[in-house]
Amino acid sequence: MTTYIAEFRAVHKLIQVIQHSVFTWQQEGGEIDSDLLQGKIKRESAMHFYKLLAGDSYEVAMEDISVEISKTEPFNG
Repeated sequence: MTTYIAEFRAVHKLIQVIQHSVFTWQQEGGEIDSDLLQGKIKRESAMHFYKLLAGDSYEVAMEDISVEISKTEPFNG
């Protein structure tokens, strides 16, 4: 298993805050599937970030979040 790190930016279509962050994950070697990674970041990071911001005032939907991955590389930290 190799550990990777990705730098990403998440944007919600209504909440006017942009999440700039990094995300680590493990996978067997091979190519990184960007679509799969974007979904993983949405589920495991961005959804929680936007739910925290919205509190009880707004229902956050995954379809309202877009993720742009800037860079990925193996992580040895």
